[in-house]
Amino acid sequence: MLDCTPKDITERKSGGIINPAKTCQPIGAMYAALGIHKCLPHSHGSQGCCSYHRMHLTRHFRDPVMASTSCFTEGSSVFGGGANLKASIQNVFHIYKPDVMAIHTTCLTETIGDDVSSIIKTAEIAEGKLVIHANTPSYVGSHITGFSNMTKAMVSYLAKSTSPEKKEQANIIPGFVNPGDMREIKRLVESMGIEYIMFPDTSGVVDSPMTGEFEMYPEGGTTVEQLQDTGNSQITLALGRFASSDPADLLNKDYKVPVATLKTPIGIKATDALLMTLRNSFAREIPKELEIERGQLVDIMTDTHFHFHGKTVAIFGDPDIVTGITEFVLSLGMVPLHVLTGTPGGSSSSAAGSFEDDINGMLKGAGIEANVKSAGDLFTLHQWIKNQPVDLLIGNTYGKYIARAEDVPFMRVGFPILDRSVHSYLPIVGYRGGMRLIEMISNALLDRADRDAKDEDFELVM
Repeated sequence: MLDCTPKDITERKSGGIINPAKTCQPIGAMYAALGIHKCLPHSHGSQGCCSYHRMHLTRHFRDPVMASTSCFTEGSSVFGGGANLKASIQNVFHIYKPDVMAIHTTCLTETIGDDVSSIIKTAEIAEGKLVIHANTPSYVGSHITGFSNMTKAMVSYLAKSTSPEKKEQANIIPGFVNPGDMREIKRLVESMGIEYIMFPDTSGVVDSPMTGEFEMYPEGGTTVEQLQDTGNSQITLALGRFASSDPADLLNKDYKVPVATLKTPIGIKATDALLMTLRNSFAREIPKELEIERGQLVDIMTDTHFHFHGKTVAIFGDPDIVTGITEFVLSLGMVPLHVLTGTPGGSSSSAAGSFEDDINGMLKGAGIEANVKSAGDLFTLHQWIKNQPVDLLIGNTYGKYIARAEDVPFMRVGFPILDRSVHSYLPIVGYRGGMRLIEMISNALLDRADRDAKDEDFELVM
């Protein structure tokens, strides 16, 4: 399908995007809102927008995603959606009975200029119910930006500081990761005996079990009481700067909760950093079980290093995940030649972040020169690979077309994964997640070696 992608790279003066490596803000906002217990995400815009966002999340998690919409018509688009939103607030609480309604905007409502905050203030809200909102125009940022904005809204609307002294508990903002990753992060923290509040927390929501009965609001998610208590915590751990740092910084600004911004804990180095931050903040020892897991991961890396050493790799996806994966494959002796995220911001010297600086810093330490780009697209990545082929491609489902066109082994990781299942239940974070990543990388490379081997080279033991 992509056989006609040209090898010659020319500057696109129009600034257009070909084959985006991201999706829009409302999807990230909807996913974050699902991490609040008994919360119904609400898309302030047309039915089509909401349907697409629900469909995309449902296909990734293979679990039904519930959300409501303001159902814009031509009249709403011209005269504003205030009446639609006020009616939606009444209907949602009357019919679907959530505790929280989390409203995110769309490109349509942002373009016509709906003042959602003012609309909420003048709406009739049932007693004991809560409404929060985040501005998430689709034409700015990415789904990671939307996740960050909705998580920031949880802080601005719900967080409080009610205790004269900070409680011995940690806030943990996990970033845009799967529920399986959230469960693993919670397990690591719990093994150290530390009280915590994870928000948002989609475990038990988009990976809920089959019970034979429909549950509009599964048992999972961060409760309103927990969100209100975040202002009393001793520290906030923001795991992944792009998705988590803004809400953590707001907690620090409003309630003086110190912030530790860390990488998403993918691989040994980042997981070590998470555990050592917890150890130093709460004077806890690392439990024996985690030392054993770490030792097992080191053993696996040592036993299989010859599978990975010197293998070239291209990595794309969300910036926090790409940063973690890049650091991990470097520890395996692999050579990242192409590293790209579609999320804008984070170009070198940008005030919004430093994705390119972070990646280039890691590569420079390993003596590697590579193509690194934020706000990139898959057309650019494909051209890079045409000019400098790699042994492995790592990214979400949309990379399969490049992998097929260039006959490159492909490992699926990140969001979205639409053509495989079970991935959202299994972690890639922590030491256990590192073991799983090694298995996935190894299988991709060795399956290709088996496929291409001559009969006399087709080995039983590899």
